[in-house]
Amino acid sequence: MIRVAIANQKGGVGKTTTAINLATALAAIGWKVLLADLDPQGNASTGLGVGQAARERSSYDVLLGQASISEAAMPTKVPRLDLLPATVDLSGAEVELVAMPDRTHRLAQAFDETPHGRWDICLLDCPPSLGLLTVNALVASRQLLVPLQCEFFALEGLSQLLQTVERIRVAFNPELSILGVALTMFDRRNNLSQQVAEDVRACLGRAVFDTVVPRNVRLSEAPSHGLPALIYDLKCPGSAAYISLAREIMTRLPRLAAEAA
Repeated sequence: MIRVAIANQKGGVGKTTTAINLATALAAIGWKVLLADLDPQGNASTGLGVGQAARERSSYDVLLGQASISEAAMPTKVPRLDLLPATVDLSGAEVELVAMPDRTHRLAQAFDETPHGRWDICLLDCPPSLGLLTVNALVASRQLLVPLQCEFFALEGLSQLLQTVERIRVAFNPELSILGVALTMFDRRNNLSQQVAEDVRACLGRAVFDTVVPRNVRLSEAPSHGLPALIYDLKCPGSAAYISLAREIMTRLPRLAAEAA
């Protein structure tokens, strides 16, 4: 199973929106997808229409060894898309993990015990921090996708994240690589958005996806209906952008694309 962490320690950059809609797009082409919600706010779970009462087991139980991923995962309204939900218990997980000797590898060990072939790809929606939850996701993943908001402080936060990735690569997970940087919340009416996009491309080159996700009210409305934007309004600019981004990701994962074809 390909595992892709979606992370940025800055909040409000579109991590969860990206995770939900990419997972939906990949499921739509026939891949068996797991979306792992590792954010205590549980927005990815809510955005897929899974209420608190339905979350009998969660990523918290997996991290503490109280359930396997297969036991905690549940189906969603989207065919071929399963969810590992999050609950508010995750808020205390970092404190509980500190005392554990394998605290950085709990999630990786859980994935290693997952039956082969259950899912083709897992997207891990990380919290807006570089704490133990995000570290667990990066240790468990092979690729990192970074949503980057087209605003002034974007590059400063990205630099800190990339330093953390390098430390994790050296200390825990040498196979971790950058799948790409996705520019989000792009406002064509704002010269600053264009300037930030140009600066990011100048710094990171081909690591930046060609697709730019625009600011779009339909992307903001969809979670309140418990639906991905691709189902809520397939024809809106935000949905079109995430379909295009999914195509780009497929080209960067050629082995899995060939298997799924």
